Amino acid sequence: MLTIDNYLDSHYIHRSNWLRAAVLGANDGIISISSLAIGVAAASASREPIILATVAGLVAGALSMAAGEYVSVSSQTDTERADIERERLELKEMPDEELHILAQIYERRGLKKETAMQVAIELTEKDALAAHIRDELGINEISQAKPIQAALASGASFTVGGILPLLVILFAPVTGMEYWLYGFTIFFLILLGATAAKTGGSSIKKAIIRITVWGTIAMVLSACVGYLFGVNV
Repeated sequence: MLTIDNYLDSHYIHRSNWLRAAVLGANDGIISISSLAIGVAAASASREPIILATVAGLVAGALSMAAGEYVSVSSQTDTERADIERERLELKEMPDEELHILAQIYERRGLKKETAMQVAIELTEKDALAAHIRDELGINEISQAKPIQAALASGASFTVGGILPLLVILFAPVTGMEYWLYGFTIFFLILLGATAAKTGGSSIKKAIIRITVWGTIAMVLSACVGYLFGVNV
């Protein structure tokens, strides 16, 4: 039997928080590590410097992504908590004004004035704070920040993404390494774009074009830097 919980869980928007962090991490891992490796490969005649730079970039990048995501989302959480605390205080000090604010919100959404007030009264009687958090502040279970989840998803996906170009470096010929990296990286980005689009229910074609174009730009610029400052290590 289909319940409201099962119905809501089937929507793609419920995956938005962790999917955004995971796609961002994997995309950053693939592109940044490939770009770094291409830049070094363009200036190197041996495999060891490329591997060293790639491993160092992979470790530093994964930790940086996880820490950055945690700090960023934690800041959002702090702001949400401050707003919730302020709302709790306002409900205590001026409940009538808050009730009218809630009714006005529903009226602007299309309800008649009397209906809006009745809905506001009933929701306030059930859980006034929850009603204001959801409808006045716009905070719900979907949009609510989750720092630990975002940090783990971002760091882990960066690592997985960064390992892919590392495997190319380990097994591809040193001669023309940058071309091998570019070809496989585009392939990895296409897979990532298609997977993310399918998981999120969006256009696969648009996702692939977007992710490959920006990935190509990053790698071409990195290769140019490598050729420009090449010292044939």
